[in-house]
Amino acid sequence: MAKKSEISEKRADLPELNVGVVGHIDHGKTTLLSKLTGKFTDTHSEELKRGITIKLGYAEIVIKKDAKGIYNTKEGTPLRYVSFIDAPGHEMLMATMLSGAAVIDAAILLVSAHEGIKPQTREHFVALQAKNIKHLIIVQNKIDLVSKEQALKNYQEIKALVKGTFAEDAPIIPVSAQQSVNIDKILEELANIPIPARDVKSDPLFLIARSFDINKPGTLVQEMHGGVLGGILKRGILKVGDELEIKPGILVTKAHHTSYKPVMVKVLAIRKGNDSVSEIGPGASIAIETSLDPVLTKADTLTGCVASLIGKLPAISDHLVVKTTLFKEVLGTQDNRVVDAIKMNELLMLSVNTAITVGQVTKIKGNEVTMNLRIPLVDLKGENVGIARNINSHWRLIGFGEVA
Repeated sequence: MAKKSEISEKRADLPELNVGVVGHIDHGKTTLLSKLTGKFTDTHSEELKRGITIKLGYAEIVIKKDAKGIYNTKEGTPLRYVSFIDAPGHEMLMATMLSGAAVIDAAILLVSAHEGIKPQTREHFVALQAKNIKHLIIVQNKIDLVSKEQALKNYQEIKALVKGTFAEDAPIIPVSAQQSVNIDKILEELANIPIPARDVKSDPLFLIARSFDINKPGTLVQEMHGGVLGGILKRGILKVGDELEIKPGILVTKAHHTSYKPVMVKVLAIRKGNDSVSEIGPGASIAIETSLDPVLTKADTLTGCVASLIGKLPAISDHLVVKTTLFKEVLGTQDNRVVDAIKMNELLMLSVNTAITVGQVTKIKGNEVTMNLRIPLVDLKGENVGIARNINSHWRLIGFGEVA
């Protein structure tokens, strides 16, 4: 982990908000985040080479308000700490987007005024609804590339998309991320989103969205850091020195049989943005350095797992019962394909918190569907589930549900 620094008393007391940035590929998500935060979130080598977001990216800011009433990140009265998650827009990476949506309080949906609403725009918008996101800011980006008439036409298309939904009254902000136009207006809207109630009394539940080995090649053994887990503390309090259990854990093979084995770790350090803290409550995205061998955390090996104090997590389950709600139409396609009823033995992709697995349907009773899982999950009753079906070799979101 980076050298320890102290978090200021003012900043420590700031309200915290997790915001996802979603939308169709090339509509400007990563550029917008770089203007908001000064950080370029596409740091994975393949992302830099291909120019698209593949993995979840992270950045954070403190929103301030200066003497002139202008919202910014440089001077004035600190208002709140915002942690951003940059989710991929490509249709093949819908599972990663769903994982990102599991750990956010609100979202920014980008729509290019130049290209308009695309199939993945609709799919991401509905995915936010499936993940029960309540607060949305719509950014009408690239207005510098269109005429006033085109911008107004695109605005009306956006209004039609959100009509009758949770986002019907969501702000729509015309922006040029490249030219830094109206960035302050986005910050203002972010500063006014209600902060959700945080549960600090329950046992901690940490959702792992990324896992890393931060040691550079050639690092001496005595200077190496333990494996790092990135994600969101959904509830409870975590402290340096806590001993945690990670489930489902790591895949082990014994006598030609594979199974998942929970992992026990000790929390060595906690970081929020650039600051080291001794304890953390629910709120912004954080990174935890653990006592794990970094070999076990590299390349996102533990992504999708959950962690809590030892003995506090439910059992790992290789089947799941979900109360399902299906959409009328399949999102993410050009045609208006009707969502067919779920069938016996079909395979569905399930997104539960940051975990992605595939379930085979074994029982259907009304809207309750029982599935055997390819990758087991921690059976957290009441958790939200995104449901996708393989259509023409692409996983398409067809509905959502709740773990029964």
